[in-house]
Amino acid sequence: MKEIQLHRIDLNLLVVFEALMSEGSVAGAAQVLGKTPSAVSHALARLREQLDDPVLVKVGGQMLASPFAVALIEDVRPILRGIRRVLAPPEPFDPATSDRVFRIACPISGRVLSEVMNTLHAAAPKAKLEWLLAPRAVYAAVAEGLVDLAHLAGETRLPDGLEEVEVPSFIWTSFVRAGHPALAHWGPEAWSTYPHVQVAIANDAPSPFDKRSATPAPDRRIGALISEFSSVGPLLANSDMIGTFPRIQMAWDMQRYGLVPLVPQIDLPPFRTRFFWSSRLASDPASVWIRKIVIDTYSALNDEAGRLVEPRLVAAER
Repeated sequence: MKEIQLHRIDLNLLVVFEALMSEGSVAGAAQVLGKTPSAVSHALARLREQLDDPVLVKVGGQMLASPFAVALIEDVRPILRGIRRVLAPPEPFDPATSDRVFRIACPISGRVLSEVMNTLHAAAPKAKLEWLLAPRAVYAAVAEGLVDLAHLAGETRLPDGLEEVEVPSFIWTSFVRAGHPALAHWGPEAWSTYPHVQVAIANDAPSPFDKRSATPAPDRRIGALISEFSSVGPLLANSDMIGTFPRIQMAWDMQRYGLVPLVPQIDLPPFRTRFFWSSRLASDPASVWIRKIVIDTYSALNDEAGRLVEPRLVAAER
C-alpha cells in the first residue's frame, strides 16, 4: 500500500466513508448526507484512490466493505465524534446553576452596580460579581479574559483583540448643595470662586476638562481630589464645593442629599462612552449574558438619570 498523503485528504471523505459504512449503499449515504448519489460516488472514487483500497464493492446488489475498510471504520468513528464535539456550538449558559465569577471594571454609579447585582442574583443566585475600578492595565486584563467587561470614556482607540459597543454619552452637570451661596449668582465668577471636587480614575482616558477650547474658559480650582465616587454626594452636601460629573453618576445622590444641578460654566460636550470586552470571549454564552445585563442596565439608568436631572436643572437656571 502506498503512503497516504494526509494533506490531500478531505475531511468530508471520512464523513462520506462513515455514512457509506453505516448505510451500506451509495443511495442511502447520499440521503443521510443530503448529497446526490453522483457526488457520493465521486467521493468514494477519491477514497479508493487515496487509500489504495476498494473500500466498498458492489456484490449482488449490495455494497460489501473490504477488510481494510472494516478495520478503518473502528478508528474513524471516534475521530469524527471528537471533531464533532470540539466544533459543536457551546452549551447554552444556565444562570440558575452557574457559580461563575463575573468581573466588571466600571467606576460608574453605585446605582448601576446595585441594579446589575440584583438582576444577576435573581437569575444566577450562585454566581459572584466583582465590580472593579479600571486598573491601569485594563486593556491587557480584558484581552486575557481576566475581566469580562470594562467601561471606557473618551476617544481612546482600543488595542487589537478587543470589541466594543457605544452606549449613551456622558452629559455633564454641576452639582452643589441646597443653599449654596453660588446659587444666588451662578456664572463664571462663581465657577472660579468656589473650590471643585475631582475624582481621580486610574486609567489613561483624558479628562474633557483638559481639552483646550477656542474660547477662553473660567478657571476651575480643585479643592479636593478623591479616589472614588461614593464620597462625592456627602462631600458636596456638607461643603461649598462644586462637583461636575456625568448625570448617571450623580442623579440619585442628587435626590438623596438634596443637591442642586447647574449648567457647567465651561464647554463640556457629550463625552463618548463605551463598554469593551475580549474578542476571544465574544461568543461565550456566559460572557454574552453578563454583557447584556450590564449594558442594558447602564443604558436604561442613563435615560432615567436624564429624566431626574433635567427638570431641576431648568428650574435652577431661572
